[in-house]
Amino acid sequence: MRIGELARRTGVSERSLRYYEKQGLLKPERTLGGHRDYPETAVDRVIRIQELFAAGLNSTRIGQLLPCMRDSDGGPSEIATPRLVTELVKERDRIDRTIQDLLRSREVLEDVIRAASNERTRVEPDRRRHPRAL
Repeated sequence: MRIGELARRTGVSERSLRYYEKQGLLKPERTLGGHRDYPETAVDRVIRIQELFAAGLNSTRIGQLLPCMRDSDGGPSEIATPRLVTELVKERDRIDRTIQDLLRSREVLEDVIRAASNERTRVEPDRRRHPRAL
């Protein structure tokens, strides 16, 4: 399939797909006319790349991980190593720490919203009685 079709099917821009190729994450064939020609499996690969970016991994790390991930049949990749497992555990732990930090930030924001809402409730009736006082 051509790059436009892959972009449409994955929701990823053509520019991003060219970036993935430049980073070695995608390897399309070339037609005689020089156009990129992606196999059907590229759809799943692009989705997987997007998931890894969303998890906070950079393109270098993704390039290291992609060959070791589960094959399309669901079986474990033959080239996955114990070192890879260690690296993936580190990434998971980093994501867990980020989630905890975000939850704490959300709690603080909720406290501020509650405090501001309570303060506003107390102030608003006064505005109606004394609009020029503000």
